[in-house]
Order: sequence, then structure tokens, then C-alpha cells
Amino acid sequence: MTQDRSALHAIPMIAPTRLRCATARLRGVVAAAGLAVLLAGCASTSGGVATAQHPPKRGTQIPNVRQPTHTARDPSFQAIPGAEGVIGSSESQLVRMFGEPRLNVWEGDARKLQFTGKACLLDVYLYPSAATKEPRASYIDARRVSDGQDVDRAACIAALRK
Repeated sequence: MTQDRSALHAIPMIAPTRLRCATARLRGVVAAAGLAVLLAGCASTSGGVATAQHPPKRGTQIPNVRQPTHTARDPSFQAIPGAEGVIGSSESQLVRMFGEPRLNVWEGDARKLQFTGKACLLDVYLYPSAATKEPRASYIDARRVSDGQDVDRAACIAALRK
């Protein structure tokens, strides 16, 4: 038994504060190694930088782009009292009524013209019909300039007329 006690005294004891410091250092090393592994997984073989394609050289063939097909459909026209002169009008007729539009936007075969004044703005949507191909006003929307709230369409038309 005396030999057992002397054997225990021969084993150096690690102080609790030194053990905590060693554990903290080990955690830091493990965390750094884990972070390095995660970052290495994010790297790509191309260097991780997206490169823009260069435009084709002169004389090379540019692939054809499929153009949208025109499917003629007859639009339904809004029936609003006070909007009779606007609904069914062409772009040139609308420009004569209200002046140059603030916006002139094409989306496929549909068109939106926006006319503005001090009190309101008027969006006029034009669609071609199967018979005429020229876009005609078929829908209108009106709102206040200040806050975008809907207003009476006929009153806005009256306020914007030249």
C-alpha cells in the first residue's frame, strides 16, 4: 500500500486553471480548423468569380431569337359614362385630346399611355383588335397624383382635356 501512495505522488497533477486554459486553446484550434474546412467547401474550381460572356466577334452567326406570335383577340371595351370619347380612340386621337403622354409603354401587343395633370393621372390601355391591328383604347384607370388613390375617371378625363 505504501508503494501505491508513492506512485500517486509521482504522477504530476495538473492545476485546474491550467486545465481550463489548455481546454480553451484546444477549442480555439478546433474552431479555426472547422472554419477552414467550411470555407474550403465554398471555394469553386473557377476561382469563385463569375465572368461575363464576351459579345460575339464580327462575322459570327448570332442565334435566332424566337419572336412572340401575334394572337389577335378582340378586346372588351369599358363602358364608363363620360369616357365615350376616350374608349375606342387610337394613340394619335388621345394625343390630340390630352397632349403628349408622360409614359408610353409597350408590353407585347398591348400599350399603356399615361397622361398627367395637376389633379390626377390617367392610364389608358390600348389593345389591337383582330380587324384593325391598330391599338385602340379599351380600358382606363384614374388616380390622384398626390397619393395614388382612385378618382372618378370621367372627372379626370374632363380635367385633362386640352
